[in-house]
Amino acid sequence: MTAFFQNTLGMSFEWAWFVATIAGILLIALPLMLAVAMIIYADRKIWAAMALRRGPNVVGPLGLLQSFADGLKVFLQETIIPSSANKGLFLLAPIITFTVALIVWAVIPFQAGVVLANINVGLLYILAASSLGVYGVILAGWASNSKYPFYSAIRAAAQMVSYEVSIGFVLIAVVLWAGTFNLSGIVNAQQGHVLGIFNGFGFNPLLFPMAVVFLISALAETARAPFDLTEAESELVAGYQTEYSSMAFALYWLGEYANVILMCTLNAVLFWGGYLPPLDIPILYAVPGIIWLFIKILVFFFIFSWIKATVPRYRYDQLMRLGWKIFLPLSLFFVFLVSGYLMIDRVGVPA
Repeated sequence: MTAFFQNTLGMSFEWAWFVATIAGILLIALPLMLAVAMIIYADRKIWAAMALRRGPNVVGPLGLLQSFADGLKVFLQETIIPSSANKGLFLLAPIITFTVALIVWAVIPFQAGVVLANINVGLLYILAASSLGVYGVILAGWASNSKYPFYSAIRAAAQMVSYEVSIGFVLIAVVLWAGTFNLSGIVNAQQGHVLGIFNGFGFNPLLFPMAVVFLISALAETARAPFDLTEAESELVAGYQTEYSSMAFALYWLGEYANVILMCTLNAVLFWGGYLPPLDIPILYAVPGIIWLFIKILVFFFIFSWIKATVPRYRYDQLMRLGWKIFLPLSLFFVFLVSGYLMIDRVGVPA
C-alpha cells in the first residue's frame, strides 16, 4: 500500500508509509466496529432461537438495526459518575479496555500478505497486549468505589491470570510445531498438515486436545458463559460495569465483543488453518482466503453463543479448579508430549 501512494500520489516514502498505515488501521477498525454491532444482533437471535423466542425483529428489516438503535440510545444518555468515584480513573478504564481490544488486531493475517503488521513475534504481541485488558477491569472496579464492582474486578483479575497460564502453554505447543511466532507463518505451517490433505493443526491428534483447551480457555478469558462470574447478576448486580452508563458502558460492551471476535479468530488462525481452506485441494483456493477466515470465525462464534444459551454458569471454585487443576497439568503434559515427538521426528532417537 505504501508503494501505491508513492506511485499514484507522488508522496515521499515517509508520508506514503504514514498514510498507508492510517488507511490500514481504518480498514480494520471500521469494519470491526460494524462487525461488533452485527455480531451482537446475531448473538441475540441465536439465543432467541434456542429458547424458542423471536429475538430482535422490530427495528429495521428482521430487526437488523436493533444494535444501532441501542448504540444511539446509550450515546444520547447522560454519563453519570458516582460522587465518591475517582473521576479520572473511572473514565479511563473503559477507554483502556476498548483500545486494547482494537490494537491486538494489528497482527492478525486476513489473507496471505494481508496484515497490518507482519512482525515475527506476533503471537507474543497478542499475549502481551491482551493481558493489558485486565487493567481496564481492575480500574473500573476500584475507581467506582462500590463493593460489587470491586468484587467483580478481583474475580476478573484472578480469572484472567488463571486461564492465561493455560493459554500460554497451549501456544507453546503450537509454536513448537510451526517453528515461528509469526501468525502468517503459523497459518502456512498448517497447509497439508495431516495426510497432506487437511489444513489445520486441529486435525493433528496431538494438537486437537490443545485446540479444545484453547477454545474453553478463550471462553473464560473473555468472561463468556459459563464463565461469566464477573457479571453474575445474582451476586454482583452487573459486575464491574454496575456504576457505568452512556458511552462509558458502551465502550465496555464494544470491547467485550471485539475480544470475543478476536478469540474466535485466534481459534481459526492457530488450529484450523486461518485463511486456508479446510482441505488442501487446488479448486478450494479459488475462494479468497478472507472468506474462509470469515466462515471459520462465524462457526466459532456460533459455538460461543450456543454454549452461552445452553450451559449453566459455573461456581467460582469450579472455575478455578478447572483452570489450575485440570487445564494447567493437561497443557503442560501436552507440551512435553509434543516437544518429545518433535525431537524424535526431527532429530531422531539418540544412539
